[in-house]
Amino acid sequence: MAGTGNFNDLSRTGVPDHKAPPRCGFIAILGAPNAGKSTLVNALVGSKVAIVTHKAQTTRSLTRGIAVEGASQLIFMDTPGIFAPKRRLDRAMVTSAWGVAQDADLVSLLIDAQRGLDEEARAILERLAPLRQPKLLVLNKIDLVPKPGLLALSAQLNEAAAFETTFMISALTGDGVADLKRWLADRVPEGPWHYPQDQLTDAPLRQFAAEITREKLYLRLHQELPYRSTVETDVWKQLKDGSVRIEQTIFVERESQRKILLGKEGRTIKAIGTEARREIAEAVEAPVHLFLFVKVREHWGEDPERYRGMGLEFPKN
Repeated sequence: MAGTGNFNDLSRTGVPDHKAPPRCGFIAILGAPNAGKSTLVNALVGSKVAIVTHKAQTTRSLTRGIAVEGASQLIFMDTPGIFAPKRRLDRAMVTSAWGVAQDADLVSLLIDAQRGLDEEARAILERLAPLRQPKLLVLNKIDLVPKPGLLALSAQLNEAAAFETTFMISALTGDGVADLKRWLADRVPEGPWHYPQDQLTDAPLRQFAAEITREKLYLRLHQELPYRSTVETDVWKQLKDGSVRIEQTIFVERESQRKILLGKEGRTIKAIGTEARREIAEAVEAPVHLFLFVKVREHWGEDPERYRGMGLEFPKN
């Protein structure tokens, strides 16, 4: 399997309904950080295509997850969380999220029901209003909020913006996700599919592998390692025995961060590598030899090349 291609799920059971006209649409999933956007995209696709951690702003660039429901192909666009940006990287991520919304066929606003209509949600609603695309409201984490509170929150949000409909779901448990998926399948425009039936994402394998390693890094060092670290896949080589050799570099900003990441006698980086290798191997369906290197690159968040690697536009100021 080539490292520059996309990965497919050949066991996908979704079968197109050839009696109905084909439909295909791009659906932007917007929301504040940690609202559950990546978890929802993975649930809708039925396979992991976006990394998930407890760290805010884990998603940095656009991730597309592709699902089939009847005669419809649904292309879910997982966007970076929308928040008040303070740094250049923050501004690039928020700009990317709103750019995706403007290009989508449908816009889904995902709200963490526990947090409710907070300051971040109000700011998103204000900017969402002028968008001409049909909009739907999705309340997530409903298993953690009593029903009366959910109904009150839904009423508040529907007063604040013109939503076509409201769904109450738990992306983590899957409750309500199938109903949401069926509604979207009926609502996307008629037209030919953009991707093969068995394709789950358009992310190159090199990029997805780097994201998996970044996920494992965040999960293991959630408190210790600052937000500003990044992973790049430098080498992807298919070996004669069918296995894949992958070399990745993890960039941090200070020597103290590099020491934390390596851990005593290299134990931390070894554990991260073991977890990442296992999951990458499952994705590529082949044995993987993963080699991780940690380098200090001060102010990498000001380097335009790093932004291009993440699929983000470099803000000029």
